[in-house]
Amino acid sequence: MPVDPPPTDPTVAYRPGDPHPDSRTAVVTGAGRGIGREIALRLSRAGHRVALVARSEEQLREVAELCPNPTMTIPLDVTDPQAAETIFQITERWAGQVEILVANAGSAGSAPLARVTDADWQASLDLNLTAPFRCVRRAVPNMAAVGFGRIVVIASMAAKRGEPYIAAYTAAKHGVLGLVRSAAAELAGKGITVNAVCPAYVDTPMTDGAVETIVAKTGMSAGDARARLENVQPIGRLISVDEVADAVMFCVGNAAITGQGINIDGGAVQG
Repeated sequence: MPVDPPPTDPTVAYRPGDPHPDSRTAVVTGAGRGIGREIALRLSRAGHRVALVARSEEQLREVAELCPNPTMTIPLDVTDPQAAETIFQITERWAGQVEILVANAGSAGSAPLARVTDADWQASLDLNLTAPFRCVRRAVPNMAAVGFGRIVVIASMAAKRGEPYIAAYTAAKHGVLGLVRSAAAELAGKGITVNAVCPAYVDTPMTDGAVETIVAKTGMSAGDARARLENVQPIGRLISVDEVADAVMFCVGNAAITGQGINIDGGAVQG
């Protein structure tokens, strides 16, 4: 039977359909483009009901149209202190218990350490660390109650090593990997796995923004700037969104993988 929509809400779009018999309910943040978009599509193609979360309502609707199974679009800013509660309440009314959480929303800024303002620092922590923490915190009690949960946080190779000019982002991503490891240790006996996927530079709009920043700050050509980022990976190219999504689906499908920071970086960080 089609999943029933929640009470009328002008900010929420419900796309009906007949869910797969083995479907679960998933939440994907940052689902409007790039890595999050591909993860949402993969989960839907695997038969799951997916709540799509991002700031852009237009982008979310475009993703929803491509999903073969029921979706809910929830346009909001995940850094809002009430965002996690809003996301989960809407999703639970729509499709019941959230069993899969992919905390993907994130962004990186670039500046020399001495020029990182308090506002820059706080904004990076709010988006890349505090927002995932709030979602994980909200997801865990219900997952523990039913003895099943899959939590995947999209971190970064910046969670594993330091690089110049991204101090705030690196600190936040190191922090979110610590959150993943601690949560995994706490929840291992409750049927809940918690993992991080740690990509290097991925061929996404976020990396396009990094190219633009390099060009603006150095005068380098766009082609040379992109080549610089490609060569961060020993394989000499950007990582694809498909390769990141493969790792996420592996974490969702494997009950014995937990507490891991899985590198998808072409050999940039070994270990």
